[in-house]
Amino acid sequence: MKSILKNLLFVFLLLFIITQILTESESIMGCVSFAFDIWLNNIFPSLFPFFIISELLINYGFVELIGEIFKPIMVILFKTSKNSAFVFIMSMLSGTPSSAKNIRELYLNNMLDEKESSKLLMFCNFANPLFILGPVSIIFLQNKDVGLLILIIHYLSNFIIGIIFRNYNPINEREIKINLKTALLNMHKKRISNKLNFGKIVTNSLINSMNTLLLILGVITLFSIITTIIDKNINLNNYYQSVLNGVFEMTQGLRYIGLLDIPLKIKSTLSVMIISFSGFSVHMQVISILSDTKIKYIPFLTARIIHSIISGLILYFTFDFWISLL
Repeated sequence: MKSILKNLLFVFLLLFIITQILTESESIMGCVSFAFDIWLNNIFPSLFPFFIISELLINYGFVELIGEIFKPIMVILFKTSKNSAFVFIMSMLSGTPSSAKNIRELYLNNMLDEKESSKLLMFCNFANPLFILGPVSIIFLQNKDVGLLILIIHYLSNFIIGIIFRNYNPINEREIKINLKTALLNMHKKRISNKLNFGKIVTNSLINSMNTLLLILGVITLFSIITTIIDKNINLNNYYQSVLNGVFEMTQGLRYIGLLDIPLKIKSTLSVMIISFSGFSVHMQVISILSDTKIKYIPFLTARIIHSIISGLILYFTFDFWISLL
């Protein structure tokens, strides 16, 4: 009976959404257009090159090389294996959800297990630095100096999350001495063991990257539609409405927060909290990317909540000092 009621409720929800799309077509089209513009002008150009390059690097054994170089940091600081260094560094450069994509690739290649993959998801969720320094700071907040503060605190908070959960599924690695000769040999063995030629590797990388990016576009558009429908049917003041939008779709929430008539300190605090939480749109992207694995989502959700709180508190109490330095 419960299953029937759930199905019936879901059908009515879909019918309601269809009704809203038909009756609020102008607003819906506007939000879809906005979602596509964000994807085309920001997400695609910033993520596509990194998706291609990261997959090529994995196939050519770069994980073994970079893992050996950064092994002491990953083992001592976060209690993860040396292979996790690749995910950590590439995530810092390209931003979410590339971390989920790279974790998935290493997991499928038996270079990370289920427990370590779930742990890495917790502190490798970096927003794209170009997104923070571009649209967030210049367009939404109209202050590039505050954007730099948000970027620093967002990254710092991720490090703190990694240290807080260092004893969650720890890797008992005792050998931390760097051996570049072994790393180079392992990198060479990885390339030799991969029997695909360069053309096939590039083709696979292009297909996988485009599939992931189209998935991201679809999820962003879906959640933009959901937030627009919520705005049309729930009467909240602009402050709470902006926060609610950010919880569902990060970019939409950040845009509305930038329009609020509140102090820049509060705008910046809310912005870094939304960026750190990422919005359920990004959460759905992560879930979709990892859908064919056994990697758990709950640790990721828990870490995002803690990440949001830590980053918000740090920014709020350092904002005045940062402004005084400028």
